[in-house]
Amino acid sequence: MKRPSEKYLKGQRIDPQPITGQESTADLIENAFLAYNAGRLREACHLYADQMLEPDVTVGMSLTGAMTPAGLGMSTLIPLLEAGFIDWIISTGANLYHDAHFALGLALHQGTPNANDVELRDKGVVRIYDIFFDYSVLLSTDAFIREVSAGKEFQGSMSSAEYHYLVGGYLRERERVLGLRRRSVLAAAHELEVPIYTSSPGDSSIGMNVAEQALAGSKLRFDVSADVNETAAIVLEAKRGGGKSAALIVGGGSPKNFLLQTEPQIQEVLGIDEKGHDFFLQLTDARPDTGGLSGATPGEAVSWGKIDPAMLPGTVVCYLDNTVSLPLLTAYVKARRAPRPLRRLYARRKEMMERLEKAYRAALAFRNQRAEEAKAPTRA
Repeated sequence: MKRPSEKYLKGQRIDPQPITGQESTADLIENAFLAYNAGRLREACHLYADQMLEPDVTVGMSLTGAMTPAGLGMSTLIPLLEAGFIDWIISTGANLYHDAHFALGLALHQGTPNANDVELRDKGVVRIYDIFFDYSVLLSTDAFIREVSAGKEFQGSMSSAEYHYLVGGYLRERERVLGLRRRSVLAAAHELEVPIYTSSPGDSSIGMNVAEQALAGSKLRFDVSADVNETAAIVLEAKRGGGKSAALIVGGGSPKNFLLQTEPQIQEVLGIDEKGHDFFLQLTDARPDTGGLSGATPGEAVSWGKIDPAMLPGTVVCYLDNTVSLPLLTAYVKARRAPRPLRRLYARRKEMMERLEKAYRAALAFRNQRAEEAKAPTRA
């Protein structure tokens, strides 16, 4: 006869081995990360490695916070891109702007959060918490952004993915000239054809410099509608191509919503029959009760149609500092999974948009037909 408690006691017994100092990162996570948010990180590692990185899953990442100035572009993002573990990205513009410093050979330094900011300002030093760099780093990067954005190929309306792809090509060439190797996420994404979008093109120094050029007569304009539709097309392609869609959310903010809104765009706005993302993994230190995470916990996301309710068990929220959790997650999956073939989604944007437009026209025709039928008089 089964005890009433038996169904609750099926989890792994807590009985870890003593840490020796010889463990790999992946083995340490398996052995010692057993409860609380360490346990959630272990679950996140399992979800990412065992399910999200299956061959039929397209992985989209959203990225917020000052991750690239802290070096996480080089230490985590580029290795994930090279391994085929991230297929497309939505990032804050700030992360992409600060990413460019490294490709230009500009220096950022470890500092202290306890510095006197009045003194730093007087000495021409900029501080991002405990990261210091000379004010000239900003001016040099601004000059680079303006110089390349004035090029002929930039003079028109384009999605942010197209803009970042073009800029990434110039950054890759600058790395080559300076004898640098894979220091910029934008340069790596260009080479690997990973599309990178930003949900708020004007909300960064990149957008500020593009706006300055608009005053001087530049024809460059960011097409935000193209961003909305292209990202929805990527998700629809993943699902209608016989596969699944996964959301890897690093932080929160606008990029998080922009990644998740792809499904409401497909279902609610375009009227295409869909069920939501299949996998949801969020690394965050925000809370839902203050509004910082509201609308995007897995349960709430189901109510919006962002997550397939049948896949709710395939969701993890890990409440940790992303500068801690993301390197650990990267080390785990790099140790546990072989690289995947690159999807090179940037080169496939046109065909994916054609599939989206075809599905939208079919859904629109169906809705119009139903509307006409509803207007028709019924026989007594």
